[in-house]
Amino acid sequence: MALEKAYKILALQEGISNSQAKSMIDRGLVYSANKKVMVARGELDSKTMFRLEKIEKIRPIFENDDLIVVDKPAFVNSDEIERQFKNTQLLHRLDRETSGVLMLVKNEEFRLKAIEEFKKDRVYKEYIAWVEGIVSEPVDIDKPIFTQKRQNKAFSNISAKGKPARTEIFPDIVSGGKTKLKCIIHNGRTHQIRAHLRYIEHSIIGDEQYGGRRAKRVMLHAYKVRLLGMEFIAPEPKLFVTFE
Repeated sequence: MALEKAYKILALQEGISNSQAKSMIDRGLVYSANKKVMVARGELDSKTMFRLEKIEKIRPIFENDDLIVVDKPAFVNSDEIERQFKNTQLLHRLDRETSGVLMLVKNEEFRLKAIEEFKKDRVYKEYIAWVEGIVSEPVDIDKPIFTQKRQNKAFSNISAKGKPARTEIFPDIVSGGKTKLKCIIHNGRTHQIRAHLRYIEHSIIGDEQYGGRRAKRVMLHAYKVRLLGMEFIAPEPKLFVTFE
């Protein structure tokens, strides 16, 4: 059996460059025998056939003279979306595998006004998550979060050295040893929901970095944002609705 690096096999199969193949594996879009290929440089049988997950299209939600709001698909970096919409700037970020409401501003005056709302915790941010285990009652997690870089990746944990962070969670559906939650966040620290849910031992499904089991994606979606009298909603992805 001849062995070859996964990204090289994929590049040949799809007729794409090596760097494109690496990027697709790094994004978590490549499967072999129904298992996600995790390491682009890992060696596999050179005859391995891959299946690729498609990235959903970016769906505009709202636009005016001050901002553009889109429904960000999973597996796309927030910075990539900023580059697609010329003369805009990200107001906030979503992790690569998190989908949902993403806001980009068009002018500095509105950006400063919006940042002030975030600082004063006057922006309503509601997420949907599927988590491990059964959550039967609402939980208010008010624990400081400390973020550091590990191997060029951000990692957050609960620490007295951290910054204030509060997440309210409300169970919605319990099914087969897992729970669908509504999560309302205050403060908005890096990986806040992911770290808080791990802390209460209900990691997000698909969030292997924070203790969740492997899945197609991190099961976290930014569902609703209210800012300066405006409300934006990104409908649940089909996977979230059918996940029971």
